[in-house]
Amino acid sequence: MLPSTKRTAALLGGVLIAVLAGCGTPAEKGKAEAADTEAAAAPVVPNNATSKRVTPPGLAGMPPVLDPKDVYAADRAGMLSPVVKNFPARVYVPNTKSNTVSVIDPKTYKVIETIPVGHQPQHVVPSWDLKTLWVNNDLGDSLTAIDPATGKAGRTVAVSDPYNLYFTPNGTYAIVMASMDRQLVFRDAHTMKEARTVPVDCAGVNHADFSTDGRYFIVSCEFSGELLKVDTARMKVVGRQKLPLKGAMPQDVKLAPDGGTFYIADMIANGIWVLDGQKFTRPKLLRTGKGAHGLYVSRDSKQMYVTNRGEGSISIFDFAKKKLTKKWHLPNGGSPDMGGVSADGKVLWLSGRYNAEVYAIDTATGKQLARIPVGGGPHGLAVYPQPGRYSLGHTGVFR
Repeated sequence: MLPSTKRTAALLGGVLIAVLAGCGTPAEKGKAEAADTEAAAAPVVPNNATSKRVTPPGLAGMPPVLDPKDVYAADRAGMLSPVVKNFPARVYVPNTKSNTVSVIDPKTYKVIETIPVGHQPQHVVPSWDLKTLWVNNDLGDSLTAIDPATGKAGRTVAVSDPYNLYFTPNGTYAIVMASMDRQLVFRDAHTMKEARTVPVDCAGVNHADFSTDGRYFIVSCEFSGELLKVDTARMKVVGRQKLPLKGAMPQDVKLAPDGGTFYIADMIANGIWVLDGQKFTRPKLLRTGKGAHGLYVSRDSKQMYVTNRGEGSISIFDFAKKKLTKKWHLPNGGSPDMGGVSADGKVLWLSGRYNAEVYAIDTATGKQLARIPVGGGPHGLAVYPQPGRYSLGHTGVFR
């Protein structure tokens, strides 16, 4: 855990930057600035072991992929696991400035409960076994458990710097994206007891996604504009590269349905980087809109919704055509950030980071269905339950 004086200094040092841009907290940005010069000069780390295309066996203990051509085959509309089928449909919104979670009934578009949590909650993350929602209290150095069967808060677990949270595909470990601590911390997926800490040189680790076989995952480093490739079983960074754009700020990471490509949103590049995860070569940029931030796959795996937080729009990317086909603009603007798709695939739910509101958008037409007031600084909201056999974390990445 970082000393309180260190956290305070980091927080004060980054307030101005946080107002301008970025997914992270003011404290994260303050610390990131201190290391900016060194990080900017970091070269691409050669990774000869992964330069050739091979098809190794999947990660030990990982559930078999239903369809090798579509990693989201288990996420079809209505395909709810027996574990979650009786959970009430809710939208859980962490409010970073209010230290609360707003609970929305998606049928009425109204906040039905406000849950007090720890300091600066960033994301609400479904556990690998789908039974728990973990609220990431970043500056509170804790995780708060919510029971999705009742919507009530339960135990709070002490965890240093839990900006974001992921789970290995075999359900063995939770992976804490400790942005300020500059660490990836592997913990027991149930008890959250620390198993292994992996220091990282880049600044602002925050988002990730796993390969189809689960053997590696790609991590974005927001404040130094870098990407990491991490071997899941070995818990080791095996590749690192600087994005080819000055000031790049990579955000959300998402694997394509066919497993061949990773997409990384970038707020400064105003688009998404297209990366071959296996080769880990230099990615190409596809412009989407100002402040590209969140990435969400449609229930039929045909499209990806890209939130452009800086211009109040959502771009639609067609996987088969490999190009953008539409752009939806929120009426009267807004700041669409993180969220998820409803279980039936009909509604895209997004937090309005700078507007203290949540947007419900019709996925067939792009029409805004509702704009719901919530607490201050709403961020990584979770739509729950959603289809899928298990969760890889974040606001709900299911396989």
